[in-house]
Amino acid sequence: MTLEISEEVVTAMRLPRQEVTAELMKELAVGLYAREVLSLGKAVEMAGIGRRAFEALLAKRHVVRPYDMAELDTDLAWASKGA
Repeated sequence: MTLEISEEVVTAMRLPRQEVTAELMKELAVGLYAREVLSLGKAVEMAGIGRRAFEALLAKRHVVRPYDMAELDTDLAWASKGA
């Protein structure tokens, strides 16, 4: 898939030319993850960075990770096995 962004918009971003694509991919991944369109794994893949770096980016953007009761139960069961 190709996404076209006008030269005017790219210039307005005031980023070094070589960083534009990577920054846009990170921002798109964060936005789609925040809207629960992408899973954490797919958002990390789209962002092109490691999971810890992506989670740090989410924290910096104040994006709360969706966490439901089923995930909590799974995590508690896993944690109790190690005790």
